[in-house]
Amino acid sequence: MLVKDDTISATAQPEPTKKVFVKSYGCQMNAYDATRMTDVLAKEGYAETQAIEDADLVVLNTCHIREHASEKVFSELGKIRVLKQERLAAGKQTKITVAGCVAQAEGAEILRREKAVDLVVGPQSYHRLPELLARTGNGAGVVDTDFPIEDKFEFLADPAPERIRSRGLTAFVTVQEGCDKFCTFCVVPYTRGAELSRPVTQILKEVERLTASGVREVTLLGQNVNGYHGEGPDGRIWSLAKLAERIAQMPSIARIRYMTSHPRDMSDDLIAAHRDLPQLMPFLHLPVQAGSDRILAEMNRKHTAADYIRLIEKVRKARPDMALSSDFIVGFPGETEAEFKETLKLVEEVTFAFSYFFKYSARPGTPAAQLAEQVSDEVKVERLARLQQLVDTQRHAFNAATLGRDVDVLFEKPGRHPGQIGGKSPWLQPVHVDGPASLIGEVAKVRIIEVGSNSLYGRLLETPQEVAS
Repeated sequence: MLVKDDTISATAQPEPTKKVFVKSYGCQMNAYDATRMTDVLAKEGYAETQAIEDADLVVLNTCHIREHASEKVFSELGKIRVLKQERLAAGKQTKITVAGCVAQAEGAEILRREKAVDLVVGPQSYHRLPELLARTGNGAGVVDTDFPIEDKFEFLADPAPERIRSRGLTAFVTVQEGCDKFCTFCVVPYTRGAELSRPVTQILKEVERLTASGVREVTLLGQNVNGYHGEGPDGRIWSLAKLAERIAQMPSIARIRYMTSHPRDMSDDLIAAHRDLPQLMPFLHLPVQAGSDRILAEMNRKHTAADYIRLIEKVRKARPDMALSSDFIVGFPGETEAEFKETLKLVEEVTFAFSYFFKYSARPGTPAAQLAEQVSDEVKVERLARLQQLVDTQRHAFNAATLGRDVDVLFEKPGRHPGQIGGKSPWLQPVHVDGPASLIGEVAKVRIIEVGSNSLYGRLLETPQEVAS
């Protein structure tokens, strides 16, 4: 059955009679997709389990960003095949689904190589999981890796309020998928398709559902999220800045974040939104990837190191307390020591509060995989260590600078010790204080009195205050 009625109430959902185990790899989008799949399956009577041996349905939500990603999936499938056979011998059935970007890239090849798989489904068809699973079981696996994206965003899983509450006070919301940038190292345009922005009314409806169940912070997700250009309720195209402005008007929303962004789409109105919207947090993940203009050109990034630095200066002028994180790829084909040092120079000039680092690995089907002069793994490891050390130094300095400062903290959960509660600063730093559990879900002013290796420790200064709507 193709479920598309988003008015189904929680009381209309069947009691769980089956169990689903989802193992998700990769990015935040995959984590969000895993949640979408379990919400869809909950309406079909599936309850989530963390014990794969108890699962009637196993879903591998795969990522194709790494070299040999498909081989790792087949290795995992071999283990699950044995589990499926053991359960069958005990009179229990287990269906195996491969989802995500490896499923999109490999398609029917997965069924050919691993007969135990029942369903291969790409990211564009998760809303059709019940229908697709119903077609399995006749001995032949089902593959759905088409791009029927016209109706993709029409579906809202409408999870029961208790499911939302069980996930905490923060939530991801997909607003955009796919990418048109075609960076030469990236598989996203091939596995997620062209850029597609979700209509504003659907996003607002989802955010309203989340806030009605206690969510206070939303992170807007997209492979190229600041390229968002969705249809607004007025029939016009809305930018990410205008969408954020509308979400900020919701009384229960304390904080808004977004990721992942591209420097080419960091528009003036989005920069101004960081200046004008208190709910839009001063933390920006804006991948630069490298500091060498030649390497950036080989990557097809369409910006130079100087372009990036000028952009950061503009952002920090609008929001002086803006903290930055980035993605970096070291050892891109042909990268020389001098070019790598240009990356180190850029990092020293910009300064980052946090970053993600990757040794270049060839993604099958991407142009960079065909380039000559692949850098040795030994060199990549050494360069990665140097870059990590530099950014770690900056991260520790950024955290140390909060000592003695008063910061707003959104409290999310009880702390590790009795009488303690924990939350996040505007810059995503974990903060722990002694305080009552009644403050969970509230924003309160905290003075930082100690800086740990990964967390901050503070003292409450005042009673919690709602962020102005």
